[in-house]
Amino acid sequence: MKGSGIINGLSVTLKHFLDTYLDDLKWGKKRYKTAEGIEHRSSTDVKGIFTIQYPEEKLPVPEEFRYLPILLYEMDENNERKYRCTACGICAKVCPPQCIWIERDINLKTGRPSPNPKKFYIDVDICMNCGFCAEYCPFDSIKMDHDYEVASYERMNSHIYDLEKLARPVEYYAKIRPINYAREEEARAARYAGTASQAG
Repeated sequence: MKGSGIINGLSVTLKHFLDTYLDDLKWGKKRYKTAEGIEHRSSTDVKGIFTIQYPEEKLPVPEEFRYLPILLYEMDENNERKYRCTACGICAKVCPPQCIWIERDINLKTGRPSPNPKKFYIDVDICMNCGFCAEYCPFDSIKMDHDYEVASYERMNSHIYDLEKLARPVEYYAKIRPINYAREEEARAARYAGTASQAG
């Protein structure tokens, strides 16, 4: 029959439309602006259609969500930042749009390069959020962040991230990606244990 596809499509739309009101009646005011309601609306159990009252409401992002790269650091015994990054440049080499620039630090006593980043820049307007930099980093120093609210009215100073803007403590990464962090730390511990046993 001619037009059966249109009728089927409209019936699906009508079903979603009616499900919206049924879900609203079931959840009441709890559906909006509550953590429980937001969690429900981001689950596969949600019925109907809805509007997120952004920015008052924000749907939680999944753990594997990736936006901009960040650089992890740990605090040393002198309470100074110790970056995991060794400025090897692998992230810059594998970056498809070539938006990463790194300058390695120089040891002033010897005049030789030291395994620390002196400067690290990412142009976030060019970054395509592919995650290659994080995937290929051999030191687990570069990871993908969950923060997607980076809009601004000015490009040059705001959208070229330097070392200071990219730096995040390891604890931050453990908070936004707990499952990944636990798995990676377990693998790191096993790797260091294997290296120690070979050396001993």
